[in-house]
Amino acid sequence: MLKLYSYFRSSASYRVRIALALKGLPYDYEPIHLLKDGGQQLKPDYRAVNADGVVPALMVDQQPLIQSLAIIEYLDETHPQPPLLPGNPLERAIVRGLAQEIACEIHPLNNLRVLKYLKHQLGVADEAKDAWYRHWIEQGFASLEVNLERIGRVGTFAYGDAPTLIDLCLVPQVFNAQRFKVDMSRYPVISRINDACLALDAFRDAAPGAQPDSE
Repeated sequence: MLKLYSYFRSSASYRVRIALALKGLPYDYEPIHLLKDGGQQLKPDYRAVNADGVVPALMVDQQPLIQSLAIIEYLDETHPQPPLLPGNPLERAIVRGLAQEIACEIHPLNNLRVLKYLKHQLGVADEAKDAWYRHWIEQGFASLEVNLERIGRVGTFAYGDAPTLIDLCLVPQVFNAQRFKVDMSRYPVISRINDACLALDAFRDAAPGAQPDSE
């Protein structure tokens, strides 16, 4: 049995939940609240699972796996249907690159610990903090929109007509954008892909509002 340490609103956890749902894999859900008790991810019990103090972590045979993209690729290698990466090395590199554009360029600047540092250590007001959040999503989505069109493989989903690693990263980031009132009409390709993903049960079942720790 797999055990997922997750927070309902964590983008990285959301990605892994989508992968587990698409592959039909059962798992135990261990909620780690990122705000309560000073951040449960920072407590010794969870630090023993992931010293970085971030979610998600996936426990596999008493071995904790960390970092969402590494976890998803492990799941894809051990449970190859449906595949989340193409079979061709060149295409795999393209898909990984677009997924990492979201996971490595956009998301880290809006990570909770970054926002908390802005507010509590640097004294940034909430309005300015929210503007920071929107700025980096808007800049990132503008580039992503161009790259998706330039590569020319958008179908029903970001890379063809089946979900890939790109979609697993994209949907949580759109969720964040909508929470912070980013004007998604400026990104029609991203918006259409997001709508197609959310038409699937696996994406809806993995959504923050469907999790046992949702508030």
